[in-house]
Amino acid sequence: MRKYLLAVVLSGVPSTVHALVAGDDVLRATRAAGSLVGGGVREGVVVHLAVSAFWTVVLTRLRVRGAVAGLLIAALDLEVVGRYNTQIRALPRVPQWLDHVAFGVLVAQRS
Repeated sequence: MRKYLLAVVLSGVPSTVHALVAGDDVLRATRAAGSLVGGGVREGVVVHLAVSAFWTVVLTRLRVRGAVAGLLIAALDLEVVGRYNTQIRALPRVPQWLDHVAFGVLVAQRS
């Protein structure tokens, strides 16, 4: 549970910092996640929590860990699923990929 909470809270740091520096909306990625279920920020938080829980369970059972796991998740989340969602496609790519790498690294940490 601790890995999950740390990953959920801290994995968004790269895109949040990028948004702050670029003067962009820090909730843009959350809204994009919410758009997957036809919602906004509130739904985006729920989607983020659910997707993070799913990937945490998957990563704890697989041999793929750390940054490599984050890159694989990013490819699926952003490039496969995101290809069909205009709000996800419109997000700055590098910060989103870095969020996913951070997630993989944080989930791989020992408790």
